[in-house]
Amino acid sequence: MASLKKNSSQYHNVSIFLHWLIGLGIIFMFILGWYMEEIPKKAPKSLSFDLFNLGIYSWEVAKEMSPRSFYFTLHKSVGVSLFILIIYRIFWRLTHKPPALLNTMKPWEKRVATAAHHGLYFLMFATPLAGIIMSISSKYGISWFGIELIGGIDNKPARELFLEFHKIFGLLILLILFFHIAGAIKHSFIDKDGTLRRMWFHK
Repeated sequence: MASLKKNSSQYHNVSIFLHWLIGLGIIFMFILGWYMEEIPKKAPKSLSFDLFNLGIYSWEVAKEMSPRSFYFTLHKSVGVSLFILIIYRIFWRLTHKPPALLNTMKPWEKRVATAAHHGLYFLMFATPLAGIIMSISSKYGISWFGIELIGGIDNKPARELFLEFHKIFGLLILLILFFHIAGAIKHSFIDKDGTLRRMWFHK
């Protein structure tokens, strides 16, 4: 995350774009994960699915599949896409120095913010990685929007182990995100130090 100028307090537009895109993607994955867990395992197959049954968008597929298979496959496809974006974001972060934390922040706030950011980067990488290993360990493998990437090896112990990692890491992301959002709101609307402006697009 680089600043536009040497002394700028704003993040680079690339950092901002990745921040919001990945953030929205993570929230979507949580919603999708909770939704698909409630889908019954036995249901009629179809070629068309009303996404989340909202009546807004119907997703067409090339071959018939059950609703549960459709949403699990979608979860894997979006997860692989997010994983690639997260790897790029980590690369960008390592090669572009971010602006310094605001001087209005107390020393303990800076330490907490730094720890939270490091934790988020680790979890953003570890969560989809655990999901990918879990999927490979199953009998289904991984496909990306209909394109088969890796076949499954059907290793049940490994699948169950990485399923637990995937769930634990996901819950930790949710916890840190809650405090991250709460902190951003506090700094923007109570301290009024311009925190949100630093992470919004600019010329």
